[in-house]
Amino acid sequence: MRLESKLRTIVDLIPLRYQFGSSSTPGDWDANWLFIAGNVELAEGPSWSFTEPCLATWEARELASWFRGVVSGQVQAAPLEVEGGERLLTFTEPNLAFSLAGRDREKLTLRVHFSLGSRPPQLREDVASDLFAFSVEVALTHDALAAAVDEWQREIAAFPVR
Repeated sequence: MRLESKLRTIVDLIPLRYQFGSSSTPGDWDANWLFIAGNVELAEGPSWSFTEPCLATWEARELASWFRGVVSGQVQAAPLEVEGGERLLTFTEPNLAFSLAGRDREKLTLRVHFSLGSRPPQLREDVASDLFAFSVEVALTHDALAAAVDEWQREIAAFPVR
């Protein structure tokens, strides 16, 4: 899935494979971890990549539902400092999180929050850093986000809950 702003900020997220092979027991939590490859390019700033087992199969589907809620207007914008994370979409492994920075008739501005092994390499050693404190904003049209969600759903279809 590619989230790309007109200002050339790009966040690519690609489900690669299950973390544990077919020897995992169906219904076992560990059988459902997905390695996600991330590539981030900032218009002005660092670019980096990561590969982390950071989403479970059902969380990948939850992300698609959340994005659909953003497009439809069900998800409300959140201030950058969200008390208690009420409007921050988080997952079991705290590598990625998402929030909606703002919306208008023409565009949506998403925040993609990066923690731990998904942060830029120069920030990975800073273990004292707050989770999700580092984020990137991506402004895109409603149609572009809807297309990205369609792409994400096609990609995760290869990884059913097991």
